[in-house]
Amino acid sequence: MKSVSAPIEMPSTADTASPPARPLALIAAALLVFYHLGLIFYGLTPNLVARPLHMALILPWIFLFTDSHSLVSRLSGWVLGALGVAASVWVAWNADALSDQYGFVESGFQYATGAVLLISVLEAARRAIGWPLPIVAALSLAYAFWGHLIPGEFGHAPLPHASLMGTLTLAEGGIWGTLTGVSVGVVAIFVIFGAVLNAGEAGQGFMNLSAAAAGRLRGGAAKVSVLASALFGSISGSASANVASTGAVTMPAMVRLGYPRRIAAAVEAVASSGGQIMPPLMGAGAFVMVELTGVPYTGIVLAAALPAFSYFLVVWIGIDAYARRFDLRGIDAKDRPAPRIVAITSAFFLVPFTVLMVAMFGMGYTPQFSACLSIMVAAVLLLAGADGRIDLHRAKGRISEALITAARQVSMIAAIILCASIIIGVLAVTGLGVKITSLILSVSGGMLWPSLLLTALACLVLGMEVPTTAAYVICVSVAGPALTQLGLTPLQAHLFVFWFALLSTITPPVCGAVFIAAGMIGENWIKVALTAMALGVGLYLIPLAMIAHPALIELAGTPGAALLAAVQIGIGCGLISHGLIGERRVMRTALFLILGVAVLFGGPMLAAMGI
Repeated sequence: MKSVSAPIEMPSTADTASPPARPLALIAAALLVFYHLGLIFYGLTPNLVARPLHMALILPWIFLFTDSHSLVSRLSGWVLGALGVAASVWVAWNADALSDQYGFVESGFQYATGAVLLISVLEAARRAIGWPLPIVAALSLAYAFWGHLIPGEFGHAPLPHASLMGTLTLAEGGIWGTLTGVSVGVVAIFVIFGAVLNAGEAGQGFMNLSAAAAGRLRGGAAKVSVLASALFGSISGSASANVASTGAVTMPAMVRLGYPRRIAAAVEAVASSGGQIMPPLMGAGAFVMVELTGVPYTGIVLAAALPAFSYFLVVWIGIDAYARRFDLRGIDAKDRPAPRIVAITSAFFLVPFTVLMVAMFGMGYTPQFSACLSIMVAAVLLLAGADGRIDLHRAKGRISEALITAARQVSMIAAIILCASIIIGVLAVTGLGVKITSLILSVSGGMLWPSLLLTALACLVLGMEVPTTAAYVICVSVAGPALTQLGLTPLQAHLFVFWFALLSTITPPVCGAVFIAAGMIGENWIKVALTAMALGVGLYLIPLAMIAHPALIELAGTPGAALLAAVQIGIGCGLISHGLIGERRVMRTALFLILGVAVLFGGPMLAAMGI
């Protein structure tokens, strides 16, 4: 840990970043960033122009500006990247003519263009995140083209190939659907905002503010990790990125203070996973939710606020129980940052965040326009440092870093969303989504809670193979209608699925945040996972509590009832957390678990039984 004059330091990006960007990559990054910012200020742009150009700008970052040691991979990347960019630009150039075709392919050239687009999307997703999601998308395409050969209710009527290919690639369905629109108009803007913040002193500000607020408490280093990861995760939207960044500071600090390695790694994994559900910036999933539910972004943020607070409260209670058991002390006063340093570094994220909040909630601007204003403020702050100097040379490096990071992150998320859009398009044109909904209703006997458990299991399984946002989109597309038919509001159903899509970050056998944290600290991942599941028990319980206590997500409409529900859920989850972590005797553990379940679900269960 550092002295008072030198605050706890985030790892320098120079220590972890790739070699300096090539000029061509920097130009491509600037084009991508200014294109997306320009769309917000330019005004209304046709979807068949904005969305294909979005794909054209992200493909080079998947196929060209990557480190590949295989000659075949590099050559195929250049060829497929060039073809994909050309096909995307062709669609944008001919947007007016294609709109008049009403989703029908009219020539062999258009068939070839559609095939190039589909292959480019599948391969881009494979290179960005691996095989599972592209395989699911490829299987969905096979079902669309040949599903009429399947006997029984899961077959579908023959679809004209000209209509199917046109709908998926040349019209505002398939890869140019509403999800891609979210990626273009909202997700990209907030990713750029996060990249600009992190290129400056904002990350350092997160760490210093967290250390000042919680460092002195029992288990202080772990509580610093929780606060820092909640703040950082709110803008990163990625549990893995969160672990890799804040974890590089918090985990060694915990180990030096005597924390068992499994606890240090589990705290970071659990806190980092929670960053994706933390308002005001909840990662790509929140903006997709806006599009799919029709609820304004501000409504999503208010609905998600109390569940997210409850989650971190339960983690805090678990940390306190571990601190009592292992006598984990706080951070020494000499190792905490001085108030002056805290105030200076915190301004680097508080000022842009204040602009964002005031613009959205005070002035009524759209989230994306508000984010653009915040980006401009954060970009100006790149000129300055915590040392009080205006350094143009340093600012140049930060701007370059922000552009490259933004381009890479926008491209990875876009590759995921474009691939998921293929699946959503197939579900729509074949009616498969309706059939899966009917299957869920049939298997569950038309009862809500069995349907919820089936959906949760599907989210867990799918989340093990694909990123959280993609798992959420696919699961809610097939299970969401069933849940709403059983009486849930669309927002309840979507938040439930979104939360359970996060389970795979800490739940074996595939738990990405746990793997990264365990590897960084040199601990057995199974020990870390078991500890993380106990600490993160709220991730399993709070989505169910949202259904049992629907007032929890009604903060905007009924704040009193929402706060009362949050208190009840906090007490119930806190009892369960204490029972799992703080008690060593079986009978006392069982007693706390029973009490916690009774507090959480006793009322709704009695009401369901008519008592």
